[in-house]
Amino acid sequence: MFLLCQRLGLLALLAVSLFALSAHAASVLAIDYGSDYIKASLMKPGMPFDILLNKDSKRKIRSSVAWKNGERLFGQDAFNIATRFPKDSYNSLKYLLGAPANADVVTYYTSFAPPTFIASSRFTAAIPKGGKETWDVEELVAMQLAYVRALAEDAAGERVIDAVLTVPAFFSQFERDALADAVELAGLRLITLVNDGAAVAVNYAMTRQFPTPERHVIYDAGAASTRATVVTFSAQGKKDVTQITVNGVGYDRLAGGTELDRRLRDILIGEFENKHGAKIRDDPKAMMKLWKEAERLKSILSANTEAAARVESVHNDIDFSMKNICVDMPPRFVQPIFDALASANLTVADIDSVILTGGASRIPMVRAALVAAVGEEKLAMNVNSDEAAVLGAALHGAALSRQFRTKDIRISDIAPYDVLVSYLAEAKGSSATTDATRPRTITSTAFARGSRTGTRKTLTFRRKDDFALTFAYREPPAAEFPVELLDARISGVAAALANITEAGGIDPVIKATILFSESGFVSVPEAVAYAELKDESIAGRLKGLFGEGATAEDGSTETADASAAPTPKATKAAATPKDITIPLNVTVKFTSVAPMGLEQKREARQRLLRMEADEAAVAAREEQRNVLEGYLYRLRDLLDGDAEQPFVKCSQETERRAIARQLRDVSDWFHAHADEAQTKDFIEKRASLETLERPVVHRFKEIEEFPQALNNSQMWNWHTRMFLAEARANLTAEEQAGAGAAAAAGRYTRAELDELEHALREHEVWLDERVERQRSVPMNRDPVVRSSEMRERAGTLERHLQRLVQKKPPRRTTSSSGSSSGRSSSSSTPLPTDEGGKTHDEL
Repeated sequence: MFLLCQRLGLLALLAVSLFALSAHAASVLAIDYGSDYIKASLMKPGMPFDILLNKDSKRKIRSSVAWKNGERLFGQDAFNIATRFPKDSYNSLKYLLGAPANADVVTYYTSFAPPTFIASSRFTAAIPKGGKETWDVEELVAMQLAYVRALAEDAAGERVIDAVLTVPAFFSQFERDALADAVELAGLRLITLVNDGAAVAVNYAMTRQFPTPERHVIYDAGAASTRATVVTFSAQGKKDVTQITVNGVGYDRLAGGTELDRRLRDILIGEFENKHGAKIRDDPKAMMKLWKEAERLKSILSANTEAAARVESVHNDIDFSMKNICVDMPPRFVQPIFDALASANLTVADIDSVILTGGASRIPMVRAALVAAVGEEKLAMNVNSDEAAVLGAALHGAALSRQFRTKDIRISDIAPYDVLVSYLAEAKGSSATTDATRPRTITSTAFARGSRTGTRKTLTFRRKDDFALTFAYREPPAAEFPVELLDARISGVAAALANITEAGGIDPVIKATILFSESGFVSVPEAVAYAELKDESIAGRLKGLFGEGATAEDGSTETADASAAPTPKATKAAATPKDITIPLNVTVKFTSVAPMGLEQKREARQRLLRMEADEAAVAAREEQRNVLEGYLYRLRDLLDGDAEQPFVKCSQETERRAIARQLRDVSDWFHAHADEAQTKDFIEKRASLETLERPVVHRFKEIEEFPQALNNSQMWNWHTRMFLAEARANLTAEEQAGAGAAAAAGRYTRAELDELEHALREHEVWLDERVERQRSVPMNRDPVVRSSEMRERAGTLERHLQRLVQKKPPRRTTSSSGSSSGRSSSSSTPLPTDEGGKTHDEL
């Protein structure tokens, strides 16, 4: 008997055990979308838990998208053409997510990026693409995310939908909305946004236990900004649960690697202009060359204190060099640590270490500033500074997806800004209002800075008419950013109150639920009209008539009619007040920087899908063109081969001449029309040649496969012969050992064995006859018997044999308890065995 056992690989990497809860468990894609580079990790059963590689097997992807002569490029290819097509190359778009068109960060971005920006219909930064159409920043970011999704799908071999993305802790709701829209446009479903400091903390906790609480600062000096996050690690409860609690955050939005690049580039520009007296800022290509040189210098300065620069072919091919570059930004790189500690009411002495992440943390200047600020003994380099965030996000996303079982690590993050809620007090008196009688605005703190993510609050109002809740930040999250977030209008109040009154509700109120989600979004998920209903029971009516009832000296409550009193169970149920809840309508309106509307997202998604479809069609055409061209060269080489080549041996002279004629015709067509031909034309031309070549290929494959097919057939003939000999011997022995019914109770009957022997003889006769005829067939003629037919007939014999091999022996019982032990033992033998003690299960 053959048993098929399938083992599921259990991956143990970094002490994380990952199990799929379902055979069809979905994959989870984690993306660390940085200003310079994108890192991604795919969680999928059966795949190693590691970084997703790009098409060049690199572990990070350049955050760039560009167009070259209508062709869309991504990653390093897009960044490399920036010096040739600077206005068609878009890099570091993270700066512009959710930013108003007049924000300082847009001006800062244009100081080093050549593309032209305009205001979109939502007053965000947009890029003109011809005519009146524009590219929203969300669409350009979505293209990059879709490229990462395609890489993940190629690696997974299936569709990838769920995604979790990292964001800086200082990202406002505007920026988070923009990134969430980009994820949706890319064809992904957002599980959550996780602050990058918390994601690094998850990665740090993957391989560690915390019997006693530890407090660390996650320091991340990246390309666009520098962040510091104070986190506390602790074990929670008796179970193996690790709790990560964020205590405070600090940041500098513009202190990062890009700022160093910009300053280095400005030094290069100043050096050039001082030496040559020529203005270079109006030359986009020259500016991009200087920007690339500045990036190269920064890379050198990541391991050295000095560097030399030389840029060739810059502005009229004038060369220059520069030495001894210095940067004066150390205080800005360390200030986020002190801000984070201050927000957590802690000092440097209260923390165990400062965990370094981010590429800029490797720069000697930054490292020296950190040593001066916190001491060298506090600096820890115990995580991968480039990949810790995305690996932690992947683990966190897998845990939230509920498709995997992972180490239980829980995050409790905080709000970076104060969120206020405002509403108008209900007007009293006549409907006519003046400045003196106008309702006052009531403002309170909905979520204070430091509030926990996932916080849900219920606001209770005594209102008679519809009203609105206005949410806003206390202060702008960045320069020229608005404070207004959204208006949530609650409608249907009057009708709901009327229904409650009609149903007997008492003292109705309006309850609005406000939420600060795990992803950092403020929302009003629901609002209801609520009231308790009047108690119409006898006890309730008596309470209404006599207050709380007459209390005797023993403290018990007396009723009007003891005989009519309900049972204790019924009394308890009647005393429990019932309530009524009616849902209200909540309409959200974004009052400043709004996310993309449903129709806008639909149109943008369709544009991206059309673009992807066009690119797929172009790629398919190029693939078919290359396939045909390679096929033409291969056929030419086959026809030019000598008489000892397999192709010549397996083909006839007439066939080779026909193939040669068709090959000339297709080659002439290819050289004349390949540039304008369509995909189907390449396929048709190749098919015309394959039709002529197919008989030759068939003969060659049959010659290759014939020996194996013959051996397989002869093997099953032999196995069947051996089985029949042993089975007949066992059957004869059983017949001689017993008589009558005992003989008929054998494992196999003579009829079954005769039927198998008949099938064996038919197969042997057929095989001998076909093999003998095949011996006289030359190599350039079609075979008499096909290998597939031989395998099919051998399979028929195999199945016939297996039915008998796997047949269970009949159950035998002794006729009485006085039977001899030897006979009883013989009757209970389940399988006939040979002298070696083996059954036929090995077949």
